[in-house]
Amino acid sequence: MSYSATLLFVSPRFLFPVDSGGKIRTTQILRGLKNGKFKIRLVSPGSNKLAAQFRSELEGVCDQFDFWPMPDEGWRNTMRRARFLFDDLPMPVRLDSSPHAKSLVSAALRGSVDVVVFDFLHAAVLAPAVLSCPSVLFTHNVEAEIFARHREVAGNPVMRALWASQHRKMLRFERASLARFDVTVAVSDRDRSIFESAYDAKNTAVIPTGVDLNYFQYGEPVRNQDILFCGSMDWMANQDAVRYFMNDIWPAIASRNPRVRMTVVGRSPPASLVGEARNRGLPWEFTGFVDDVRPLVAGAAVSVIPLRIAGGTRLKVYEAMAMGAAVVSTSIGVEGLPVVDREHCLVADAAADFSEAVVRLLNDAQLRHTLSRNARSFVDSKCGFKVASQIFEQACIQAIRVYEERKR
Repeated sequence: MSYSATLLFVSPRFLFPVDSGGKIRTTQILRGLKNGKFKIRLVSPGSNKLAAQFRSELEGVCDQFDFWPMPDEGWRNTMRRARFLFDDLPMPVRLDSSPHAKSLVSAALRGSVDVVVFDFLHAAVLAPAVLSCPSVLFTHNVEAEIFARHREVAGNPVMRALWASQHRKMLRFERASLARFDVTVAVSDRDRSIFESAYDAKNTAVIPTGVDLNYFQYGEPVRNQDILFCGSMDWMANQDAVRYFMNDIWPAIASRNPRVRMTVVGRSPPASLVGEARNRGLPWEFTGFVDDVRPLVAGAAVSVIPLRIAGGTRLKVYEAMAMGAAVVSTSIGVEGLPVVDREHCLVADAAADFSEAVVRLLNDAQLRHTLSRNARSFVDSKCGFKVASQIFEQACIQAIRVYEERKR
């Protein structure tokens, strides 16, 4: 195919395996963009080994792949984290500030690039001081909001002070970053509204949350004693959610449904959390990373999303809905998604209300099946990922127009 323009896509994470919501969203967008108006050059952390191992997956999302060395994940990285507590940048941003990455991105931008996309707010730290081509910042969350929520649920004054400090730094970085790019892409109308009101962001676009509906096939929620949670367990927001569910919600469910079982699907569950479930004799399974979540989700009665800390939108909500699991979520868990309480899912914030909602679905097959079918109809009509890719492509074209007008 002959292309008229080149899109440079900068990701702060190697995208495979696709084991987190952010990676799912990014790879869906890239897959939808592939063979469209742009030739896609993807740059990210990586290695020759990873590039060979995931060759077919990379070919499905880009036309050219280049990488900088993967970050050190051992004890040296732990020491860096401690030191970066006192940096001017928020810690997760500072950890992504790789000299190798900056050098590769700068070299790529000196070539023939018609538009550059920086994926996640953190990636903005890799952009040169002056961007010499049209640019897009692809946000997946309102990052400062996540830090504020960590502060609110922190268990002691030291942690509250730490999160408050990180929140202030993230506010500054987020505000400054959004001002640097020609277009900011948000994942919900709510996020866009915050960017515009809190940061005075200009030229924003919104993509819908998309799901591969052919991949996530529907099934009735027939395993009436099975509850599940899906999410990367190396993310602190998910750790907090599962711990909150275990301590404050689960006991009331188990007392009324003694045969109920819980499955936590997601990579790298903390040993402390796994050990606590085991020591308490809970009928809980932590799967760790799985290649395919579908066999675990298929037929489950309830998918729980007890999030107290998060931002953006949760892809796992729509995936569970697509596959037929009835969803019980906090307000934060479905924040930014146009779902309706008691029509597509049940929403409950207090622990007692959350446990009552789960018990209702376990014991009321008619309600469970009605929510399940309504939810699948909803995602069928609203959530195909190709629509999100088309809107993203238009946002890139918009960035070109904005850049050209600014240069006149």
